[in-house]
Amino acid sequence: MADLNAYHYFEKSLGPFRNLSSLSHEEAETVTQQIRDQGRNFASQRSADYMTIRRALEHKAYEQFKGKGGTPTNPYPHYMTLGACEWLSSWYTEPDQVIIPWEDLSAEVVSFTYGDLFPTMRYMDDKPYRKQIYTKDEILEIIQAYGWPQEWNCQGNQGPERYIEVQVWDERIIRPYR
Repeated sequence: MADLNAYHYFEKSLGPFRNLSSLSHEEAETVTQQIRDQGRNFASQRSADYMTIRRALEHKAYEQFKGKGGTPTNPYPHYMTLGACEWLSSWYTEPDQVIIPWEDLSAEVVSFTYGDLFPTMRYMDDKPYRKQIYTKDEILEIIQAYGWPQEWNCQGNQGPERYIEVQVWDERIIRPYR
């Protein structure tokens, strides 16, 4: 695969980088409930405590990334995938995408998980990449060792990892694409 660009998938009518974590607790709960009520896409299946869990996982990721020398400027990340993931397009009625080149992903403010942050940090098995945040250099080693989930698990039947997630911790990276 070797596509090291970052992809952000979104509903075309809403625009890119709309982040629940940027909202107050009440606003985020309202939007999450609206998504559940519409019941049209994958995100409508989220549990009632989704935002509470999400904020805790984002804090854990933030702390782990800082511990590895990262200098996040946001308390929460914007989410992308490393390499294309067609499955994510199916989440949207009218999907669109933003692509940010690898060179534009500053190592100081971009972290990675091998799989989506939620299952990566919560799934209980013995895979060594669970509960881990990776730096830009480290994720290349992980890909070397385990391959691209988009290739070996494109149907999602071999575990929760469907893609490599990119966490962008700085507005300056996404601003030109808004």
